[in-house]
Amino acid sequence: MRRRDFITSLGIAAAAWPRTVRAQQPALPVIGFLSAGYPRSWAPLVAGFRQGLSETGFVEGRNISIEYRWAEGQFERIPTLAANLVQRQVAVIFTAGPAPVRVLKTLTTTIPVVFSMGEDPVKLGLVASLNRPGGNITGQIFFDNLLFGKRLGLLDECVPKDAAFGLLVNPQNPNAEPDTKDVQIAADALGRQLHVFKAKTEGDFGPAFEDMARLRVGGLCVNVDFLFIDRREQIIALAERRSIPAIYDRRDFPVAGGLMSYGASQADSLRQCGIYVGRILKGEKPTDLPVQQSTKFEFIINLKTAKVLGLSIPPGVLAIADEVID
Repeated sequence: MRRRDFITSLGIAAAAWPRTVRAQQPALPVIGFLSAGYPRSWAPLVAGFRQGLSETGFVEGRNISIEYRWAEGQFERIPTLAANLVQRQVAVIFTAGPAPVRVLKTLTTTIPVVFSMGEDPVKLGLVASLNRPGGNITGQIFFDNLLFGKRLGLLDECVPKDAAFGLLVNPQNPNAEPDTKDVQIAADALGRQLHVFKAKTEGDFGPAFEDMARLRVGGLCVNVDFLFIDRREQIIALAERRSIPAIYDRRDFPVAGGLMSYGASQADSLRQCGIYVGRILKGEKPTDLPVQQSTKFEFIINLKTAKVLGLSIPPGVLAIADEVID
């Protein structure tokens, strides 16, 4: 071969080499992230999930890829979004709440599923037991339905004893009916009358709060719902305008100006789920990973909002708060 031809062929091979190497590099493992919520309100939780992944050595964009699917409060979209991830054959799926887990349980028995939810997965038939879940599903629970008594008890300490309580629910959320029953039990135990108000769109908020004012609701419990979380500023503003003290399930609300919240740390729950996803990517099986129970709970009070509402928070309630915003 002539020298010129040799150099030319060497140059062509060198130019093609990087493309060949790139083609031979294995694709990054893909994690499916399925939520009925909204990307904006989930940003802190996604950060917690990524933190858990990083604790097991996985960083998005470096050695794993995450595909996000958001139903944005439209529960009827969940089956399509879930089927899309299953057809995509992702390595593992994270999701929140029982509704998506039910769907995924019918769609796949091979793709590992890690969940975060407030309900009992054994009672719902999603896992065999907490210690040995069996199958391809495991995750993190915080028994949110058991916290209604605590929330109403805190509200009971802060508002007049003759005031009626209210509960705001989204009737399209599967949790509306069972949670209403649990809140009614808690209200009965306190000797409080309970009125239930429904809002399935933000356009329903105004009429619901008008009804609360008409019925002289003196304390409100806002149920867990992705629409309420994403539109929290609007709900907080309406509660303040109608002078209705309200308690919520997560710290996002008092941070945004709501009166107070009590519930599991959602960011910590998502961090634990991220750790589980990382362990599964390393070869562990969901059936061998017990369903974990949250141990980190937060009680947050916004004193500035209490003053606006003309509410005096008892010293005993202040003393047990994890965080006081003033």
